[in-house]
Amino acid sequence: MGYLADRLIGMEIQDAELQKFYGKILKLIQGREFGHDAIDSLQRLHLILSASKYTRMLPPELQERLLALLVSSPIEQLQVLSSAVLRETLPPSGQKVNYSQDSSNPPNTHAAALMLSQTASRDDLSSLCTQLMRNLEGRVPEGPVHSLTHTLPILNTILTYSPGSLTEDHVTLLNKKLVDWLRYASTQQGGGVSSGGFFTGPRSRQPGPIGELDGTVSGDFFTVLCVGQTFTEDQWMNVYSFSMLRHWLLTSSSGSSINATADVANRLQLSLSLSLSHSTDDRSEVDGSVVSMVSATSSSSRLLPPKERLREKAFQYCQRIIEQSDRKAQKRADTELQKACLVEAVCILNCVCVEDMSLVYRAFPCVKALYGRLSSDLSYARVLLPIAQFYLNHGDTVAVDCECVWKLVLGRFPAELYNDSFLAHELLRFLRQNLENLSLRVPQYTNAFPNLFKFLAWDSPAVVDDFIDLLPSLVTPGTAVELLHTLLDLPCLSSTLILQLRSAFLPITDSSGRGLLSLEAFRSPNYRGLFLFLLREEAGSGDTIARLNKLHELLAEAVSWPRVVQCAQTVPILLHVYFNTVVKVADEKLLEQLILVLLERSSLLLNIHKYAKEIHRVFSCHLLRFCKLRPSLVVDQSHELLEFAGTTANAYSREDIFTHVVWVLGEHLSVSSDSRCSVELITSCFETLEAVLFEVTSSSPPPGEAHAAPRVITSLMSALSKLASRSHDLIPRVSLFLSKLRTVARGGSVPWCSNEDDLASILTRGEELWSLLKVPSVAQSVLTPPPHVSTPQWHRDANVAMPFQLRALTSLTNLAHSN
Repeated sequence: MGYLADRLIGMEIQDAELQKFYGKILKLIQGREFGHDAIDSLQRLHLILSASKYTRMLPPELQERLLALLVSSPIEQLQVLSSAVLRETLPPSGQKVNYSQDSSNPPNTHAAALMLSQTASRDDLSSLCTQLMRNLEGRVPEGPVHSLTHTLPILNTILTYSPGSLTEDHVTLLNKKLVDWLRYASTQQGGGVSSGGFFTGPRSRQPGPIGELDGTVSGDFFTVLCVGQTFTEDQWMNVYSFSMLRHWLLTSSSGSSINATADVANRLQLSLSLSLSHSTDDRSEVDGSVVSMVSATSSSSRLLPPKERLREKAFQYCQRIIEQSDRKAQKRADTELQKACLVEAVCILNCVCVEDMSLVYRAFPCVKALYGRLSSDLSYARVLLPIAQFYLNHGDTVAVDCECVWKLVLGRFPAELYNDSFLAHELLRFLRQNLENLSLRVPQYTNAFPNLFKFLAWDSPAVVDDFIDLLPSLVTPGTAVELLHTLLDLPCLSSTLILQLRSAFLPITDSSGRGLLSLEAFRSPNYRGLFLFLLREEAGSGDTIARLNKLHELLAEAVSWPRVVQCAQTVPILLHVYFNTVVKVADEKLLEQLILVLLERSSLLLNIHKYAKEIHRVFSCHLLRFCKLRPSLVVDQSHELLEFAGTTANAYSREDIFTHVVWVLGEHLSVSSDSRCSVELITSCFETLEAVLFEVTSSSPPPGEAHAAPRVITSLMSALSKLASRSHDLIPRVSLFLSKLRTVARGGSVPWCSNEDDLASILTRGEELWSLLKVPSVAQSVLTPPPHVSTPQWHRDANVAMPFQLRALTSLTNLAHSN
């Protein structure tokens, strides 16, 4: 048998060999007893079919036998293998898997899953739903096998991908059944429990009552937080129902129009009557429910339609869960179960209150008390997030102040639990799902970005997608400048968070035994203010740190830490998102501030490998965008731009942004861009750039620096030529330099350019510019073309012949194609 599996790696199995294997499997699974060989052969068959290039069809006898095993085999491993094999094959004659409908023997989980996998249309899904619903309508059979527990997961799957497959009758029936399972499951343990000891035998102890997690006997209806030795079928269905209840309420309410126009006033009145009669037995009359018809019809909730009735019972169930969660569990695992059930219960309460606002007034005291009990314990943070969702959705309805909730969620959670990856996922998902409401109704949200960024600084790869969605909502005219500084300081924040955790333990030493200087600096009162600023919880205390250079020195050891390096890699991505958003909200004054920040921070970045280079590339891209959007910025910020471009060191250390600043000055310092641009300003800019170009091309680079890049030199030459074309008195000076450049290059190697190809490119550009400047009028039109030339739309201009020519060519092309 192993030979067949081994051959899968090397070559395709021959059909004759495979048919022989089919026959061998059929013999092994014909009997009633199945040994290891049968299971092993089915595993090998599944491996063969799943590794085959094409979908195969099994022999009819083998197909039928596998279907029989799938439906009736008492061994679950055989059911699983039969289902897996059948999923890899085509049904015989193109027909879908089907089997007789026997309400006393409904299909098991694996059979129903196979049917679901082979549905190809909405009609198929509807037929499957009808079959599953027919199984639910029958009385639950006796026995240890949970024959209905597969039904709700399959229905939940169908509901997820095709909610329209359930008809209104299906929805109504399931609403009624969920009411029964949630509210009226047995409160006695299932099956007889052996008394143990010497006299163990057929005599067994009578089933006892269901208990609570603290060991007491349950005095109310059964829930998922009840415990016992064994559970009955309806108790299992209670657990399954609770697990899918929220999804069912959300999907059925959006996918079904049943009772969509119910009278709100009547529901309020019914809700009030229900609040006075919670203890009344009001079981539904669905077939299979053991109820008294008199007690059922006498209940006030009988007036509610099935959907509203399910909502009411879900409300009671969640209140019971919240009450049970106050009990001290005897096992730690049960404590975690309480937390998980509380999360689901509060989410369901929120769901039913969104659908029926009259329930808010009944639910809010319970939720408020729960918040008061849990808010001081951060181990319940997962539960507090759904509570925050409840406050966000319904706080205005009950006119309650929610500030304490947001101080907890936006304040303590990120500040103290930033290293909890699960909480980070849950909190960021909560923020993404409520962006609009948070921006409008929670003033603390936009100022909480220094705190929220701690999640990003700690585990950037896991949460960067969340912050790509969140970041635009945090960019406002009031936060834009500080937000930009905070983004650039993210690697510093990452290293500070690491130091904060390390400082809580014994001093950390590296492999050579030396203590970490950054950790000592973190603990030192002299530098405490620097780190506290990075760890601040709210914006508004300042744009950035005055002693950034000193901070970067203190964190020099951190530049190679993996978490810091990963954080630095995400900053350029987020900067693009930031700048794409800020151009939509910024006025000219704010753009002026941002340009100053770009120039200032280009030299104040943590010295991480390639980090500064990537940031400069992003700065350059968006500096051009700012100036193209508002050319007057170049005149307004001409002093700062000229100061930056006039520093020769920037040509070596900040090549990318230096080149683009030079290009911006040459491109937009003209009367056509801003009428305030004077000849004096053009001349001042020309002289500044001329001095830098002369210095770069007349000497070797500073010690430790590489030669100036060719594009630095060509951008300087181009900018000088553009400026000279607008002030003709400057043309002789540019021409003289270009002619000297050509003479110097002919004399042999030059100290400022070691690459011959680069030198040739520079000389070619110089020849082009020198030729243009011989005819000043042509130079100006070429180097600074008017807008209608640089962005032509001749095909739309009715005053030129281009539209006519295009129409004629189109007609000729169509004519040739038709012939």
